[in-house]
Amino acid sequence: MTSKFAGTEQLAAKQNIEELKKELKDKGVKYALGSYVDVHGITKSKMVPIDHLDSMMKGSELYTVYALEGMGGKGPQDDECQTIPDRDSLVILPWKRDVVWFASDLHYHGEPYPLCSRVILKKTMEEARKAGFEFMLGIEPEFYILREEDGKVKPYAPEDTLVMPGYDIRTTLHSMPFLDTMVEYMNELGWDVNSLVHEGGNGQYEFDFTFENAVTTADRLIFLRLMAGEVARQYGAFASFMPKPFVDNFGSGAHHNMSLYKVGTNQNLFYDENDPRGNNLSSIAYSFIAGLLRHAGSLAAISAPLVNSYKRLTPRGMMPQISWAPVYATYGRNNRTAMLRVPKNRPAVENRVPDISANFYLSSALHLAAGLEGIAEGLDPGDLVDFDLYNLSDEELKNLGVGILPRDLLEAVEAFDRDPLTEKVFGKEFKDEWVKLKKKEWAEHHFHVSEYEQKRYMKLF
Repeated sequence: MTSKFAGTEQLAAKQNIEELKKELKDKGVKYALGSYVDVHGITKSKMVPIDHLDSMMKGSELYTVYALEGMGGKGPQDDECQTIPDRDSLVILPWKRDVVWFASDLHYHGEPYPLCSRVILKKTMEEARKAGFEFMLGIEPEFYILREEDGKVKPYAPEDTLVMPGYDIRTTLHSMPFLDTMVEYMNELGWDVNSLVHEGGNGQYEFDFTFENAVTTADRLIFLRLMAGEVARQYGAFASFMPKPFVDNFGSGAHHNMSLYKVGTNQNLFYDENDPRGNNLSSIAYSFIAGLLRHAGSLAAISAPLVNSYKRLTPRGMMPQISWAPVYATYGRNNRTAMLRVPKNRPAVENRVPDISANFYLSSALHLAAGLEGIAEGLDPGDLVDFDLYNLSDEELKNLGVGILPRDLLEAVEAFDRDPLTEKVFGKEFKDEWVKLKKKEWAEHHFHVSEYEQKRYMKLF
């Protein structure tokens, strides 16, 4: 990260904790957060008075994390985990400047806790570096800003009622109090926002900012969800990170834009101007793509992790427009029907399946591992598919060798469970915990009798 907060350069790099504490106190900071995430990517922490920063940085704060679902099978007789804050992730909350936040790793008995999401990503990143690769990642967050009025949920801007408000200047301007505050804060944190856009949903927005190494990007996305929710509250609204909050409106993605750089350089190893296929992609990029396609089902499971996620991944649904969501396990240039896209304006691979509900440490780790496997085995993804796949029959798709992404969470979790790579990346305990948790979530949804079913079947016969 650059410029962690206004007026301070490289504060986090100071070796003396007492010096850091004094400078923070001089800036009005009263409390510190050593934040870790649960399996869902929700940020957790105790609030520590700044006078105890030195102890917190050494791991004084203990957490019974395995009391949370999906965080391990230890019992009430076991010791707690401790958080070890990452000093380089230091951020003063822009909306509450008396609090400083650190992304943290969980440790158990002095060792990294294997079920900690951030630890899992850092381990996979280290394996990539040993192979000479730095994993760079940019994520495009989409989410809704909504308000409650008379018991109904409505867009933040009351006028935001167009059938297709995407790119609409008027409703964007009406939403500028929230949007401008967010951009101001994000730039203060050094994220360098290059655009913001009203997406296709009423009250839906996207912010695009500079890519970084995957750990830093995941830290930012976790912090972004916290910040967006808190800023929305200041304007009498709330942020929704539900992938498909409305049956007749667009879903919220979090496209992963990935590239590999040569360690210690600015050399993007996905670029090759002499690509014989004419796509300016290297053999490393093609093999990375092939690795992602091999593990498409597992990647969907971990990066579109909710029952609701799969109501986004459909060609049309109950909307008057097509969904523009990926449905097919293939790759193309500008083909929004495909899982993967290789844009013409940047040497990167974009996976359009992930949504805004993901735990970004976990999704990043599995994407990287799948791509590295493709490189190690020299896999080839075949030719680009650059035509609309929505209107093809199952037989036509089969003849093209194009697979269909999981159609619900159960299909995705079963693919995840079968995939040997998931145990290699996450470990057996985490994998078993996660599969059990997600199958339970699917079952709870499946056993629920919806209003649709009652209206459709109650008096049908």
